[in-house]
Amino acid sequence: MKLIQNLIGLAIATLIASSPVIAEETHKTRIGDLSFTNTFETGYPTDKTVETLFNEMDFQRATQAYIWSIPYVSFAQWQHTFTNDLGAKNGQIVLHETYRDKLGGLTYNTTTPYVLAFVHMEQDPWIVEIPEGDVRGQMSNMWQLGLAVITKPGKYLMVGPESKMPENTEGYEVVNFDTNTGFVGLRLMSTNANTRKTVLENIKIYPYSELENPQPRGYVETAERKYMAAHPRGIEYFKRLSDAINVNGPIHERDRLMMAMLKPLGIEKGKAFNPTPQQAKILTEAAFVGESMVKAIDFAGTDRLPLGHYADDSQWEVATTSPSDQRFENYDALDGRAAWFYEAVGNDVSMQGMTNGGWGQVYLTTYKDTDGDWIDGAENYKLHLPSKPPAKTFWSITVYETNTRTIIQNSTEKADLSSRHDLKVNKDGSIDLYFGPKAPKGMESNWIQTEAGRSWFPYFRFYSPEQSVVKGEWILPDIEKN
Repeated sequence: MKLIQNLIGLAIATLIASSPVIAEETHKTRIGDLSFTNTFETGYPTDKTVETLFNEMDFQRATQAYIWSIPYVSFAQWQHTFTNDLGAKNGQIVLHETYRDKLGGLTYNTTTPYVLAFVHMEQDPWIVEIPEGDVRGQMSNMWQLGLAVITKPGKYLMVGPESKMPENTEGYEVVNFDTNTGFVGLRLMSTNANTRKTVLENIKIYPYSELENPQPRGYVETAERKYMAAHPRGIEYFKRLSDAINVNGPIHERDRLMMAMLKPLGIEKGKAFNPTPQQAKILTEAAFVGESMVKAIDFAGTDRLPLGHYADDSQWEVATTSPSDQRFENYDALDGRAAWFYEAVGNDVSMQGMTNGGWGQVYLTTYKDTDGDWIDGAENYKLHLPSKPPAKTFWSITVYETNTRTIIQNSTEKADLSSRHDLKVNKDGSIDLYFGPKAPKGMESNWIQTEAGRSWFPYFRFYSPEQSVVKGEWILPDIEKN
């Protein structure tokens, strides 16, 4: 028996000794060591290298999917929180009017009330009736592509990619959507509270099937209920993306390659989001790195964004970094829309005052003071406004939390200063505005409270800007330490 064992051992040893030893070549790279049989050119990747490469491919694709999907997930999260936290039903308006109403929304203007609704129209078109009154707004698809500007009364017909077009559309402005869900966003511009309420109560949204007997869905008030429209963090971000892909109809041709990248990550149209532990690990880290990349694009990427500059030697930037159609001549505004939709929602042509000749609004933002330092909640700052900022309707400056891009939360419950406020004005007509933990003595009316440990950034809005803003003849001064 022992002789047989010795013979078997000798045979195995002989086989091993006679088997060729395949050489390996290893290359050091930014993602770790990559090894190949023989050489990189003449061999195969080792099993360990294959695993490293596939994991890295999935991670890189997930981070880029984060950047790509920013506008989509933003609206999906907004709809999710309206439905689950505020109880809004399909087609039902959510009214945001007070400071507390607006605490959960991205870069809201605190001067005017918002009237907002998501409408799911997979089978049935929906009607939106806009009454007489000073209303400005838009309709957008779920990618936040503006499809219609609303500035006058009338009837609008929202038609989805899978809903049936009515035979008779006379009397309607037909708005064709390429997502099953659409967004209606309005601002009530009147300064009279009774007028605004009358307008609100006469905005009607209902399905076309109820044409003979309309049942408008009405509105819900926030009533100080907590909600959060900012993009969710961690794996919840990708869950929201998966949900949106599954409810919004056909995949757009431009997105088919991205859908191929998402498939190995467990995100696929027609399938529930149920990632494996490995996929979940990759997606969780990718959500962090992806958001970090978007922070860099948004807060420090001015030189990379074609629409980012405002004026020479100014820290202020044009906030609307993406065209309303999200397209430049030879490419889509991938980084531009990520920067804008990370901190804001909505983007119709009326919000592009710097590039449309001055119609609508101009939005400026800054993240640094005149010294080039990041704006910080622990510092006290001053903005010296020259006499009469050139806005025909009104101007405002609103302060937002960097963390959530929502209006700043403070004990004074004040996040903005505007020409509609009772501000102290200097003898020459200029106005000094203050931001910081402590108000200058006697200047509380011109002050917004901030807090140490929380960064912030402002939006300066010109409603109906004059040409001097658009042509760069009137320059908004930088914010300076006080």
